[in-house]
Amino acid sequence: MIPEIMSPEVQAFATGFPITLLHAGVTVVMLILGAALYALLTPYKEISLIREGNSAAAVAFGGVLIGLAIPLAVSLSASTSIREIAVWGAATIVVQLLVFRITDFLLTGLPSRIQEGEVSAAVLLVAAKIATAIILAAAVAG
Repeated sequence: MIPEIMSPEVQAFATGFPITLLHAGVTVVMLILGAALYALLTPYKEISLIREGNSAAAVAFGGVLIGLAIPLAVSLSASTSIREIAVWGAATIVVQLLVFRITDFLLTGLPSRIQEGEVSAAVLLVAAKIATAIILAAAVAG
């Protein structure tokens, strides 16, 4: 197809789509890094527990992924450059990991209950993490 006869819509897509993929890719990498950092900070090894069939660990770690993804998604939508995505994304990860640790601390005994496979404890932890993620996302959205 000759560029002169491409519609403005097709030209806009051809220009914008690679940038969209790049921005989304940076955000996904930040999600992976945030989840890995969280896994390193917890007193138990989620991935090992999940591989062993621990449903509570799977629920809790799923909550971490969702809890990180919500504010990262909002920071992606509010940002216009990779640098801005990285700055807002890093800030939301740091705040969210801090809130996660505080939540884990306040809900005494949950880490050991999750290690033991108690799904009800994991669900409560996930609810706290998602609630804080929604509040953080609203703060980022301004």
